[in-house]
Amino acid sequence: MRTALNHREPDRIPLDFGSTTVTGIHVTCVAALRDYYGLPRRPVKVHEPVQMLGLVEDDLRAAMGLDVTGVFPRKVKFGVPAADWKEWNFRGLNVLVPGEFRTRTEPNGDILIYPQGDETAPPSARMPAGSAFFDSIIRQPEIDETKLDPADNLEEFGPISEEDLDHIDRSARAASTSGYGVAAGFGGTGFGDIANVPAPGLKNPKGIRDVTEWYISTRTRRGYIHHIFERQCEIGIENLARIHARIGDRVDCIYVCGTDFGTQTSAFCSVATFRELWFPYYKRVNDWVHKNTTWKCFKHSCGSVERFFESFIEAGFDIINPVQCSAAGMDPAALKRKYGSRLVFWGGGVDTQKTLPFGTPEEVREEVLRRCEIFAAGGGFVFNSIHNLQAGTPVENIAAMLDAVHEFNGVSHA
Repeated sequence: MRTALNHREPDRIPLDFGSTTVTGIHVTCVAALRDYYGLPRRPVKVHEPVQMLGLVEDDLRAAMGLDVTGVFPRKVKFGVPAADWKEWNFRGLNVLVPGEFRTRTEPNGDILIYPQGDETAPPSARMPAGSAFFDSIIRQPEIDETKLDPADNLEEFGPISEEDLDHIDRSARAASTSGYGVAAGFGGTGFGDIANVPAPGLKNPKGIRDVTEWYISTRTRRGYIHHIFERQCEIGIENLARIHARIGDRVDCIYVCGTDFGTQTSAFCSVATFRELWFPYYKRVNDWVHKNTTWKCFKHSCGSVERFFESFIEAGFDIINPVQCSAAGMDPAALKRKYGSRLVFWGGGVDTQKTLPFGTPEEVREEVLRRCEIFAAGGGFVFNSIHNLQAGTPVENIAAMLDAVHEFNGVSHA
């Protein structure tokens, strides 16, 4: 993995599934993979409950032939520690969830979840009946333009606690001696990430918390947004400094931000708006990382985002994910030719909207081999699908995907 991140061609393409919250596997698929590979049956830990991602443990990582492990924050997005695991029945599958995970099932089958496990607070997310993940519930207080205070949108950001530092230190030490490459997500530098704007981990969020209102604000309240990003950036860098002082260079890359800028066919903003509103803060974070650590900087953005690549590179991002090749202007060969020496493509290996869930194993194999042929040359490629493996994906297709990568690598993998 380290060879690939440094744009040198390794002896084989490195694989990642499960090291970040955007390269993960739905808990139902993790359970199915454990069965497929004949591993001991036991409830899978839901380490990221918004998307219901299952923890890929060492035995499954080895069976799949993966090369990367992850370091995650102490708390999940609903504001509870990922600890004191308990069993929970999810659509007929017994899984493990954090001990403070608190839900209520409504008569229609919808599942509501409570922030910080506090059942006296309004629920912060809903899993509709038949769904496989949670959607944030918008709890937008009435907006008084005369009383808008950027501090209200900074409530979830603050100095990292000693408890959180201890957790990261332990996790990084274990990961760094595992023999795998290490990707870390520390949180706090996701400027305007729509997954975070509704604040699913806060009991009564203040400020601008409606997704639509937030997008409107990036145009009509830009000064307000700048104030938020400015202070968030300061806090984020201060926390990164404290984290690095504890763990040093035990991790290889950090997941800086998951703010999406692309749709299937277009973008949420112009390049000029990106450079005026987001670029300065990304650059400050990435410049600090590159000046003070050996970490690489990982940027996630779905959709049609080729127009932003030059700005991403100038802002100091080393890695782009998920490389949504099906979106407009995201032809893999063109991306590799134009940016392959300057950006690591972490993803793009197979389409998770069509081919992987709905194709045949042979169709999956053919697409994977084509993508590997395009992206592998010269390094700068970590194989992952286009975003997380979703619920309902046939396990035979997941196995065909992994087998195809091993086939390309010339590796016999049982």
